[in-house]
Amino acid sequence: MDYKENEVEDLERVYRDVNAEPIQIPYAVLKSITKNFTQVIGHGAFGVVYLGALRNENELLVAVKKLFPLKDFSERQFLAEVGCLKKIKHNNTVRFLGYCADTQGIVMEVEGKQRIGEIQQRFICLEYVPNGSLDNYLEEKTHGYGWNTRYQIIKGICQGLHYLHQLRMYHLDLKPENVLLGAKMEPKISDFGLSRCIDGDQFTIYTTHVQGTPGYIPPEHINDRKISLKSDIFSLGIIMTRLLIGSMDIIPENVRIYLTFLVAILHNSLMYSVFDTRNFYVAY
Repeated sequence: MDYKENEVEDLERVYRDVNAEPIQIPYAVLKSITKNFTQVIGHGAFGVVYLGALRNENELLVAVKKLFPLKDFSERQFLAEVGCLKKIKHNNTVRFLGYCADTQGIVMEVEGKQRIGEIQQRFICLEYVPNGSLDNYLEEKTHGYGWNTRYQIIKGICQGLHYLHQLRMYHLDLKPENVLLGAKMEPKISDFGLSRCIDGDQFTIYTTHVQGTPGYIPPEHINDRKISLKSDIFSLGIIMTRLLIGSMDIIPENVRIYLTFLVAILHNSLMYSVFDTRNFYVAY
């Protein structure tokens, strides 16, 4: 058994043991299990996600996220995401298996002279979640948008978010794209690149830059650069609204405008034209 096989076995051990701590994974192992990063299963503003298999094609699947090299920000984001992922273990958060911080030296020509340069690559290995993200669920029309499923999704997101807040962690980029759906449609909060861990008695943070996804950023963060656990609650409200109307269409970003919008609908008795009524039932 060679070195790489031993490393794959270590990753498999972590995969099978939910209580195991995440490990450092060599670049060669990630390259092998993803077949040289062949199959893309997701992408975002800060990275691309590849499918990996620890054994056969359909056994022990994992997701390998490669961060884009965005100067110093990618390094900060990588450290922040790994730091947050190491702390969380919950059924409604994506499971962290390991990470890779690889640096390779290359010879390159700079201003007519040969120089030795470095290529830095940063990876995060996570459990593979088979039913994709919540935004795909909202855009897909074939499943019928069962209300019991929607309720379970909302409940699971709330439980996961409550767990994070108990750890004094703010997600700060909660949106349908960052909620993955498991085999039984259980939601798993993912992508902790913008998350903050809060120390001491601090509850509110002031930042110099607005970060997040337009439409899910609360007004106080946009106007006053202020973030708190309420920032996640605002984002949660937008997600719940999208689940209720069964659509990823644009909704008003300002809460007051949106509440006024809903009140007007109620007064005009048009509720059923706005909320998705397909399979309109709730199972108790």
